[in-house]
Amino acid sequence: MPLPQAALDFIQMQIDRIRAAKPKRIAFPEGDDPRVQAAAERLARERLLIPILVATKHTHPPPGAELVNPETSPDTPRYAALYYQRRKSKGVSEREAAELARRPLHFAKLMVAAGDADGSVGGAATSSAEAVRAALQCIGPAPGIETVSSVNILAIPNREFGHRGLLAFADCSIVIDPTSAQLADIAIATAGSTRTLLDAEPIVALLSFSTKGSAKHSEVDKVVAALKIVRSREPGLVIEGELQADAALVSAVGASKAPGSRVPGHANTLIFPNLNSANIGYKLVERFSGGISFGPLLQGLAKAGNDLSRGCTAEDIYNVAIITANQAEAKQKAVRQ
Repeated sequence: MPLPQAALDFIQMQIDRIRAAKPKRIAFPEGDDPRVQAAAERLARERLLIPILVATKHTHPPPGAELVNPETSPDTPRYAALYYQRRKSKGVSEREAAELARRPLHFAKLMVAAGDADGSVGGAATSSAEAVRAALQCIGPAPGIETVSSVNILAIPNREFGHRGLLAFADCSIVIDPTSAQLADIAIATAGSTRTLLDAEPIVALLSFSTKGSAKHSEVDKVVAALKIVRSREPGLVIEGELQADAALVSAVGASKAPGSRVPGHANTLIFPNLNSANIGYKLVERFSGGISFGPLLQGLAKAGNDLSRGCTAEDIYNVAIITANQAEAKQKAVRQ
């Protein structure tokens, strides 16, 4: 089945933006995986970024890529010290830090934390739980962020929805049952992802089974409380809640159920009340619409780092690496400003 035009446009937009910036150094902890090597070869050949293959086995990097072995690298002791300083309050010993720093997954994340790489892409041969845990422990959340979450970018054939067929869904992978404060963190982070990845101003809908008081329940109250928190922290953000999905996406329904708001019928950023609904929702949309999902992409980290599915293809790795480079550029640009 051919990719939706929105998906093709999305990837091309990512490529155009990273071509306009300084090439980013992206670390791949599964550097000996044939899929990773194929993606790295293409990324280097197209001069989109500088792949850094992290591997303990003997392997030959493609032209334009770098190879580093964490068991022999002169940087490993420095990364171990960095990890120890970050985790000693959690009971990690210097010996444990030294051991973890020699593991490719942690080494790649520590490269990013130390500023020796701009981002990392891993998980092709690692569980999502382990990959996310390493990102949290090595890179950590961005200043002021207490909730690291994920976003999936859905590209669907019907370009009337979202931003020309592109929508951000969160959180589909990490926070199982967010509190109101966590839901607010997720909404603010996802709005940032919409700006960074969709190059669009976010129009955020906090989803529920209720629209503006049509139902009474503690789950509805949680969403209403999250809206108040977001508006106090980000008063300029276009956001509304609580909204049912049809009110968020269909203009006629939105005008009927929530008249006077800028969000109903125009949302491009959908915040689900829990992981259960988000994960089910994005997979239903992807399968029923003939669309494609990019993600999960981590958001809220101090520096760029993303997870992969163990069933990923070389194409998937190529796409996530490009997106990661754009996230890295956005974070660096924010620091420069």
